[in-house]
Amino acid sequence: MDAFYASVEQRDNPELRGKPVIVGGRPDGRGVVAACSYETREFGVHSAMPSAEAVRRCPDAIFVSSRFDVYRQVSQQIHSVFKEFSALVEPLSLDEAYLDVTDTELFGGSAIKIAKEIKLMILQRTGLVASAGVSYNKFLAKIASDFDKPDGLYCILPEHGERFVADLPIGRFYGVGAATEARMHELGIQNGADLRHWRLSDLEQHFGKSAQYYFNVARGLDYREVRASRTRKSIGSETTFGTNLNNSVDMLVHLEKLCEKIFSKLQERELHCTTLSIKVRFANFETLTRAHSLPTGIHSTAQAKRMLPFLLDKALSENQHGSVRLLGLSVSGLQDSSTIEFQQLELGL
Repeated sequence: MDAFYASVEQRDNPELRGKPVIVGGRPDGRGVVAACSYETREFGVHSAMPSAEAVRRCPDAIFVSSRFDVYRQVSQQIHSVFKEFSALVEPLSLDEAYLDVTDTELFGGSAIKIAKEIKLMILQRTGLVASAGVSYNKFLAKIASDFDKPDGLYCILPEHGERFVADLPIGRFYGVGAATEARMHELGIQNGADLRHWRLSDLEQHFGKSAQYYFNVARGLDYREVRASRTRKSIGSETTFGTNLNNSVDMLVHLEKLCEKIFSKLQERELHCTTLSIKVRFANFETLTRAHSLPTGIHSTAQAKRMLPFLLDKALSENQHGSVRLLGLSVSGLQDSSTIEFQQLELGL
């Protein structure tokens, strides 16, 4: 979807149409941008940007509070459209998914015609505009979906894939974040052609397990299948405070609330986790994450809460500022609770 959250707000409030809209954050500079309209992006504003920077770049921006219940309802409408065209739908987020239409006979099996029809049906049912990418693998389809926004439809044919990737700036590679982009630039890798010159063994020295992926996509190759059922790897939540916190006791109170929220979700889904992580963003915007894992799993809210003071102390001890503007908590290593194996402990008798 194109500027999904912001587009929903502009759809539901005609006064916002054609104006620079920011969802999330606050005009006083607190918080971060969750999403923004294309009118705002013209000023260089983007999601995850601190609100203070967004206001500096676009002083006339209109801030609105996020309405995730509404976004989820619209998401259900969008994904229901996807499922009318393929049983192989792999959701990436509320507003995005991979569709494998290899065996679809609709529209004579034409992926381009299917994409056009999906875009039209989404517009008719939600009043929102979507962009689509069509290609022969996940990597290129994802790149193509972002290539001609908004209201785009871009196709990369098999015979054009390798040439397309060669000219693609490395920062536009799906899976290459800001840190990896900077590292690749240091190594002289500016685009796909540069990346293709590297041997797999050399890439492994710098990028470890990700090397095989980079080696493949530099050649227009991606062997990942579209999976209709994806295993969620983590669950998390975070809070940006209107006033910075300076007391560790207050910080723990907020972390415990997040803990209760997250473990309630785990219980609903009959899951347990093996790793608990906290995220602390200080007033100077330095962000630290600290985690602890238990091989046997973390099975209760109380068990997780006992770990919080230890993790928080580790984070606070590494930043002299002390004042905290954001706290986050996440769990990973998710497993089905029914698979728990109880270990009998030996008694030292």
